[in-house]
Amino acid sequence: MPAITNTTTTSQFTGVSIKEIDFIERFQSNWNALIEILGIMRPIRKAPGTKLVSSRASITLQNGTVEEGAEVPLSLATVVPVAYEDLALLKYRKAVTAEAVTKYGAAIAVQKTDDALLNELQGNVLDDFYTFAQSGTLTAAYTTFQMAVSMAVSLVKDKFKKMRRDYSNIVAFVNTLDVGEYLGGASISLQTMNGIEYLKNFLGAETCIVTSEIPRGHVLAIPADNIVLYYIDPSDADYKELGLDYTTGNGETNLIGIHKEGNYGRVMGETHALMGMKLWAEYIDGMANVDIGTESFTAVSSPASGANPSALKYYEKDASNNYFRSTDTEVVSGKTYYTRTVTPAA
Repeated sequence: MPAITNTTTTSQFTGVSIKEIDFIERFQSNWNALIEILGIMRPIRKAPGTKLVSSRASITLQNGTVEEGAEVPLSLATVVPVAYEDLALLKYRKAVTAEAVTKYGAAIAVQKTDDALLNELQGNVLDDFYTFAQSGTLTAAYTTFQMAVSMAVSLVKDKFKKMRRDYSNIVAFVNTLDVGEYLGGASISLQTMNGIEYLKNFLGAETCIVTSEIPRGHVLAIPADNIVLYYIDPSDADYKELGLDYTTGNGETNLIGIHKEGNYGRVMGETHALMGMKLWAEYIDGMANVDIGTESFTAVSSPASGANPSALKYYEKDASNNYFRSTDTEVVSGKTYYTRTVTPAA
């Protein structure tokens, strides 16, 4: 009996290495799991020759109390462009000689080294994500783990309500040992997806990712739809104009391209990888970065000439004696800046 019409057979994979497909699918698995756990993430593909620029709109409302028959005053709306830094194109190459295959066999010489490359690239992507997660400027400190998690989520909710912005699926990030210490002997099981452990509906967070990548004594909280993924698609036609043809996944977000080829001049097999991605938060001050302990602030007596308060992580104080991260890129005369110190909980 002939095959059913439109059945995908080996003929549809002409020119595509099975090894390339396997590598890509395994690479994508961790990332796809993270996206599924988070619930929402906005991927934006960078087309060659373009730069990502978004815009923020704000409006200054006039007094809405207007006398009968009088002209209603205009409320001024302002749109400010926000330019993102450009993406770096990351290039990797691995080569295995024919002598290595002869001595150890392809299962070790090729597959084991492919696995090592895969693990390193996966690790780099997840490291970038956790580094990004710790970049929030909405800081605070609370003396217990429970308060830190609960208040990190509440701080994010409060911030977005004050900004009049929608949010959904607030994700918390906590250290594995902090969770173990808090739970003690409690009977609770972590859910796991592709090695990523998480809890659902934990202390106010819809999702709580448990990882050793977050330092002990820290709790992070982010609305998932505040995360923007900007990435390069290695399958873009522009690369093919250079004679470069990378195999990518079948998903909507192609984060990595792989190409395997033999180098007859050196009698070895080469694996090439191409990728580029960056994570941003649309509102960096809408990401909570909470410490377990107590915080104190010390006034900076005389900031150095040319100092950048934002880069130095200086704080300011508002009329209600609330401290907040400064966004000044240069010292403003007459303004008092503060440094923040955290004493970990005992």
